[in-house]
Amino acid sequence: MTYLYETHLHTSEASTCAKSSGSDYITYYKNLGYDGIFVTDHFFNGNSCIPKDLPWEERITLFCKGYEKAKTEGDRQGLKVFLGWEVNFNHDEYLVYGLDKQWLLAHPDMLAWDQKTHYEKVKEAGGLVVQAHPFRERDYISQVNLHPYQCDAWEVANAGNPHEQDILAYRYAKQYQLPMTAGSDIHDASNAVNEKLYAMAFDQPIQTDADYVRAVKQGLGYQMKLPQAYLESQEEATNHLPAYLYDGENMPSLI
Repeated sequence: MTYLYETHLHTSEASTCAKSSGSDYITYYKNLGYDGIFVTDHFFNGNSCIPKDLPWEERITLFCKGYEKAKTEGDRQGLKVFLGWEVNFNHDEYLVYGLDKQWLLAHPDMLAWDQKTHYEKVKEAGGLVVQAHPFRERDYISQVNLHPYQCDAWEVANAGNPHEQDILAYRYAKQYQLPMTAGSDIHDASNAVNEKLYAMAFDQPIQTDADYVRAVKQGLGYQMKLPQAYLESQEEATNHLPAYLYDGENMPSLI
């Protein structure tokens, strides 16, 4: 038996791009047989709908509402719900797991951090940093920024990505021996298509977000739920934007 988890999900309470409330996802994933979901709304330096002129504590309270609504409904229906978030730097984005609302409240300076400082702070607190959709290309993105040293893992399968962008992420993750994750990057429960849901499948149920952090960092006890041979494709895959690889000191070089 395997236990399925959605690892990349946005709610309308905190993410401008989302159409569904946190509570809207519970019945959907429960009916698909999932054991749990991670709510990963865009943080304030990303596509956030939280007003910027409010005090930090009030902003964090509003930010967590999507997760809290999902958690309340998940508890009622028997679906686990965990808190995460997605931070944005120079259009390179990172999923953070294993930390909580109190950690956010205690770090009002976090919007000033660079990728290296961010990773150090999250790691020190026992959290997990996953670079989301590393090779994503969109009209608002001017370059690809790859940070294998400022995260613990890469999201190599994102259901919102074209195939070749996931193939590139997979190949680079293998080259740098990074653990890999998969997620749907879902924004609208009503329009979701089951075939396009990418998940993490675990041998044992995840009881706490710390279980997830530990498993991904170790690269053990799970597999990615994807179309068969999706990442093993031999097709030519090329990025079309300038791509920069950042070293351990967060210094870039063109690749």
